[in-house]
Amino acid sequence: MKFMKNLPKIKDLYIKEIPPNIDIINLAQRYSSDHGTVLLASGGDLDSARFNILGISPWLEIRTKGKTINIKYNNESIDLSHDPFYALKGIINHFKIHIKKYNQPYPILSGLLGYFSYDLKDQIEELPSLSIDDLNLPDILLFSHNYLLVQDKIDKRTHLIMPIFRDKDLIIEPTILDFQHKIESKGFYTDGNLVSNFNKREYMETIDRIKRYIINGDVYQVNMSQRFTSSFFGDEFSLFKTLFYLNPAPFFAYIRSNDHTIISTSPERFLLQKGHYVETRPIKGTRPRGNTIDKDQELLNELKTSKKDDAELSMIVDLLRNDIGKVCKPGSVKVKEHKRVERYKNVFHLISIVEGELSDNAESIDLIWATFPGGSITGCPKIRAMEIIEELEPNKRHIYTGSIGYLSFHNTMDLSIAIRTATIINNKILFSVGGGIVYDSDPLLEFQETLYKAESFFKALQGDKSLEKNKISHHQVWLNGKFQDINNSHVPIDSLAFQYGMGLFETIRVQNNKVYFLEEHINRLKTSWDKIMPIEFPNLSWEEIISEVIKRNRLEDQLVAVKIITGMGSRDIPPYDRIIVVMCKKYLPRVHPQELGLKVCIYPQKRLFPLAEHKSLNYLYYFEAGKWAKKHGFHEAIILNPDGSISEGNTTNILMIKERDVYVPISDYFLNGIMLKKTLEFLKNKNYNIISKKIYPKELFLADEVLMTNSLIGALRIAYIDNKELGQKDSFIYKDINSYYFGV
Repeated sequence: MKFMKNLPKIKDLYIKEIPPNIDIINLAQRYSSDHGTVLLASGGDLDSARFNILGISPWLEIRTKGKTINIKYNNESIDLSHDPFYALKGIINHFKIHIKKYNQPYPILSGLLGYFSYDLKDQIEELPSLSIDDLNLPDILLFSHNYLLVQDKIDKRTHLIMPIFRDKDLIIEPTILDFQHKIESKGFYTDGNLVSNFNKREYMETIDRIKRYIINGDVYQVNMSQRFTSSFFGDEFSLFKTLFYLNPAPFFAYIRSNDHTIISTSPERFLLQKGHYVETRPIKGTRPRGNTIDKDQELLNELKTSKKDDAELSMIVDLLRNDIGKVCKPGSVKVKEHKRVERYKNVFHLISIVEGELSDNAESIDLIWATFPGGSITGCPKIRAMEIIEELEPNKRHIYTGSIGYLSFHNTMDLSIAIRTATIINNKILFSVGGGIVYDSDPLLEFQETLYKAESFFKALQGDKSLEKNKISHHQVWLNGKFQDINNSHVPIDSLAFQYGMGLFETIRVQNNKVYFLEEHINRLKTSWDKIMPIEFPNLSWEEIISEVIKRNRLEDQLVAVKIITGMGSRDIPPYDRIIVVMCKKYLPRVHPQELGLKVCIYPQKRLFPLAEHKSLNYLYYFEAGKWAKKHGFHEAIILNPDGSISEGNTTNILMIKERDVYVPISDYFLNGIMLKKTLEFLKNKNYNIISKKIYPKELFLADEVLMTNSLIGALRIAYIDNKELGQKDSFIYKDINSYYFGV
């Protein structure tokens, strides 16, 4: 491949033994926020948990999505379109080193650390695409590092390994003091809500659908999963450490990228390669640990004697024998051990060990291509099982049931199956749990098994409480007379609200359970409803509904934004199917108290829109204006009329104060805001004159004070327009307005 000529060659390795007592977890924490840091940590004392491997400061990064490949090395970057397996095979061969020269027993001296996502399957097989990719993360993410530390837990030796690309390379070695320096854990927190992409009933119904596929002869087994999502704030590595000490497993991993972080606590090996030796260790069969010695033994015996689990494991063993047999020497593939029990803090697992001898003309990438994704987490037969997974699971799996580990530049590899694995991205954490479904699977037991498997994550994120009642709490909304989880709330796709935006909304400020200007909001909502909707306005006890929504979301003592959404259904005769929603979330002020005021900009797309006088669901223009402002570093966008005069902000009203006069922009169409009305009442009582007139942007720079208002922010002054400071007086009347209405 042509791009290879731009890549350097590894001429030699710098290898130095360092003190064996280095705490590699503590060391990794020191570099845990750096892009490209990868830790592969072995927890527990099983025979597969021997080495800790830490990569720091990548000199090479490989990122693929479909057939799009990006390769970064030092300060260079290459983009190409190619088969990712072919490209990766070429890269590994380009950097190949001869390990005998170094006389080291370590599994890796130089190579690639990172992951292969489950969705890489689409580059191997022709499969349908029916689920949603809501993460937009790479199929492959691999790093090669300037500093590689390998620690042998048995021999108690640790080595620092660095690649040398030129004879005169200067070796800059991190000091031992740096390695031993401890740093305090920064901690993390969530909002306490874990939301699944299935509710319990839906998950059990989906298992019944899989069983119908089995009855019809499509498959023998399908691995089905549900995905949990929660907010996440703080230090990702603190969560890694919590999980590591809570339930150590052989294949822990921490992968830090600039746009996401992977934390894996997997117990399952996918592929081990040492030269020509190949091994895979599928897991099938799980039981929770008992809370007494007798109960523990009872559950262990139940797992050992389970015909269902024995059949599942045997089926997957046969699948994997066939998969590795594609690239192994004939007759070399055999089952080394069958139905071994492995004990973890939360569960028992049944595993088998299958081994083989790699063909002389096969390499690491050939082995991955032949076996990926692992059969233990797809089902049997594999292709039909993957088609059914794509049909039934709503979201692309990404890292879940992909693989994590290393591929060396000297013909070794160790990859885990990415189960018990979380992705942290943009203040959200996501992790999936599942199990193999066969003909005699009990839907309820299968659902409960997913909870047992996720227990470590539940404990780490929410504390040790009752699993089903407290660990899966959801964001509650009120929809058409019923409180329900927001993740399981649905709007009919044939509704006019969905098809044409035929609906209205109000956003209301609530602070310490006090609802501000509710009557005015409902009156405005009703006025617009009566003009637009062909059916009568709903007569509801809005304050009671709002209070209960806030209570169910545990926000009684917070500053809260409540949103009421009303939409037209598909019928204008009884029984109506209109849509009425009340929901809430914690409100975070836009402007820090130390800031002078809002930074706003002029939105370049002028507007003439008759529905602007209603708070309709046709809000895309305003949403785009706000997004444009945020992208350019502003709090709010000023909307202009076609003649260039000011109309309003994308979420606010605007008014201008000059001496004792208050000027309100005249606009053919604009939203007459509740807070604007309250602000004008306040100013009128202070003997200000209220004047409506055409206002152009340049006039704002001549005012004593320019304010933006809405029901959430109250009144705030504008400090900058398009990064030009307004020369305003120090009256700060907006503070008096907010103090009068909100006590702040």
